[in-house]
Amino acid sequence: MDFQQITFLVILVGALALFISEKVRIDLAAMLVLMALTLTGILDGKEALTGFSSEPAIIVAAVFVLSAALAATGLTDRIGALIGRAAGGSEWRTIAVVMPAVAALAAFSHHLMVTAMMLPILMRLARDHQLAASRLLMPMSLAASLGTTLTLFSAPAFLLAADLLVRAGEPRLDVFAITPIGAALVLLGAAYMLLGRWLLPKRMGAADNGDYMRLERYYTELVLAKDSEWAGRNYGEFLKHFDKRLQVVDWLRHGTRKRFRGPDSLLSAGDVLLVRASPDEIASIKDEPGLDLHAVAKYGEAQAKDRDTELLGEEQLVQAVVAPHSEFVGQNIGTIDFFRTLGVIVVGLWRKEGWINSELSQVTLQEGDLLVLWGRQQTFSELAAHRGFLMLVPFAARQKQRSRAPLALIIMAAAVVAAATEVLPAQIAFLCGAVAMVLSRCIGVEDAYRGIDVRIFVMIAGVIPLGIAMEKTGTAQLFADVLLRYTADFSPLAVLLVVFWSGALLTQILSDAATTVLLGPVAISLATGMDLPPTPFVVCTALGAVASFLTPIGHHGNLLILNPGRYTFGDFIKVGVPLTLMIGFVSTWLARWLWLDGPLLPGLG
Repeated sequence: MDFQQITFLVILVGALALFISEKVRIDLAAMLVLMALTLTGILDGKEALTGFSSEPAIIVAAVFVLSAALAATGLTDRIGALIGRAAGGSEWRTIAVVMPAVAALAAFSHHLMVTAMMLPILMRLARDHQLAASRLLMPMSLAASLGTTLTLFSAPAFLLAADLLVRAGEPRLDVFAITPIGAALVLLGAAYMLLGRWLLPKRMGAADNGDYMRLERYYTELVLAKDSEWAGRNYGEFLKHFDKRLQVVDWLRHGTRKRFRGPDSLLSAGDVLLVRASPDEIASIKDEPGLDLHAVAKYGEAQAKDRDTELLGEEQLVQAVVAPHSEFVGQNIGTIDFFRTLGVIVVGLWRKEGWINSELSQVTLQEGDLLVLWGRQQTFSELAAHRGFLMLVPFAARQKQRSRAPLALIIMAAAVVAAATEVLPAQIAFLCGAVAMVLSRCIGVEDAYRGIDVRIFVMIAGVIPLGIAMEKTGTAQLFADVLLRYTADFSPLAVLLVVFWSGALLTQILSDAATTVLLGPVAISLATGMDLPPTPFVVCTALGAVASFLTPIGHHGNLLILNPGRYTFGDFIKVGVPLTLMIGFVSTWLARWLWLDGPLLPGLG
């Protein structure tokens, strides 16, 4: 072992210590490693910065934007709601429907976003049908992680594995090169969860989650504009169009409650609908053709005439809690006249208990009521000191560009097809897709930048030079020689299992990307020493890093469901160890079939 290898090993140990201890953020740790490799002379400046222009880093950044655009246009929410409806009310059917559907979503989106999207849907479904949330959330999270094995771009580990193979002079893997393995793993996972449901704990969701869900629904009033496309159409058609998005509580015409409102009743311009809706729906309603927030339509023009709107700043939604002993308690919203006295408009209301079925203007305020206020920035700055409100905070909502959902779907499909058919290099295809999403206004520029997880991008760019240094110093070959001595008499299948489990164990303390970068060069050297193509060995290393479920800390998606499902560390071990054993065997068997001409079925050549 020469001095350069010793220096690299010292840096590697330091990197592992930083990654495991999390004393500093993972992206900062990657940058420290990059600087250490450069300052010690192991890499030159060009080699050290290779990661920032690498194919994996560019694809990851572009896929983040594409995923954010699908969410911004409401596509992911719509798909999630469809999955929830198809799941029905039984445990087995929910698992059978949710796992394949979530895996398919994760193949073309970010698995954490999919897990976060499905979490409230499954929690609500579990509550409504009296199902144990712990029996639903873990299968969903596992499916999201397994879905990343369906395409090359859905997990950073596979992009890094492909990059390592190209650097080693091997043919470039196409976008669906690992799809046969991924499809088998998704089916295996779904079958395992259906047959082994008894391994899952039976616990209801976290107690405070119900309040969180209820806070997702606010009361607001919508008015049909004069030229509304809904005027003259059936009420039933309206309900079907906005199913799961809006819950109609009451229907007013000329200030009078409409007594008969069957599905065939006709809507008319000027009709006011009292509805319950999520924050996102309230923020997005102005883009719905023919519908307006009633209060804004009623007072908005007056505000524009009466005040210097340029000095007051941009329009925004803010939520305020009615303070204990507030002067507003016991008064009607209409009597207070928020517009005249405070310069804001009440567009929504949330109340912890009770049901509201009258006009918002007739609602008598109580302590703890949460009001959604519409106004200008300067007005809210002045209102912040008002003693009637306990707090003023931004309204947690994101506007959905639902009208552009079909266009977003077309752009996403075009990017995937262009990459899969190699009409364009994968990184260019996804980069074009990301730019097209912004230019077509499926997502705003600021939201696109916010959608990129900079930590992941910088971490990938920082760990790629670590793999280059491992090869350059001969350390990868050194480790491979040691493994070769111990595996000299092993069959190729057994060696594939060794590299899979090496990745599976290391990824419990490192990210899948870092694990692949560290073990990928060793796998290449090991394959070269056996005179075999390195592709299956590197792919199995990445599969071990991505598809091992030994502990909850191995996947961030598991951390999202840990609290809501009331899981313990042992729950993941009990479910994950047998599943990972099966995943390891299926992955290596199919990798041998795909790249080493092994049999697909036992006993057949």
